[in-house]
Amino acid sequence: MTEHERFIVELANAAAAVTLPFFRSDIGHEDKGGKAGFDPVTEADKQAEAAIRRLIAERYPHHGVIGEEYGEDRPDAEFVWVLDPIDGTRAFISGLPLWTTLIALRVEDRPNVGVIAQPYLDEIFIGGPSGARLIRSEGETPLAVRACAKLTDAVISTTDPNIFNGAELGAWTQVRAAARLARLGCDAYAYAMVTAGRMDLVAETSLKTW
Repeated sequence: MTEHERFIVELANAAAAVTLPFFRSDIGHEDKGGKAGFDPVTEADKQAEAAIRRLIAERYPHHGVIGEEYGEDRPDAEFVWVLDPIDGTRAFISGLPLWTTLIALRVEDRPNVGVIAQPYLDEIFIGGPSGARLIRSEGETPLAVRACAKLTDAVISTTDPNIFNGAELGAWTQVRAAARLARLGCDAYAYAMVTAGRMDLVAETSLKTW
């Protein structure tokens, strides 16, 4: 693995050390509200992002960071880390292991390496210069998308059909009707399943940088 690939796994493990003790506990949450309606944030979100930021600042003090909980720091730097400490906070507070930690590195505004980590399931999906693989405690396995040439054979996903408006909802309805199987509520874990060849397509809208 490259230096940055090794470091991003270190960051994912540091986040896991924070999030796992909170998962399936009596953790409270705040509602950030806004246009998204109920938009919860927990102490686990905040502490995990803070832990990741500390490690980045120690190792690469001149790198930029963009994170969901604490905003931007040098977003125009050559190297910028993009963080979502808990994607799927609704799943997190519901005790469902569909939440993930998302970390990526942009180099000159282009993706270089990224991880989708689900520590409760002991899974780190990583993609970067060394290829794509699933890292677990017992070892690593290569990742590859499934060969799926027809929508009628596809397993598809979206977080919630209610995120779509107008023409988007109409398009989703047509795609869902044509697909073999649709699963809802998986958040970014659905993207991990695409990399593992378990799903074929994820439909979303209005995505944030992280």
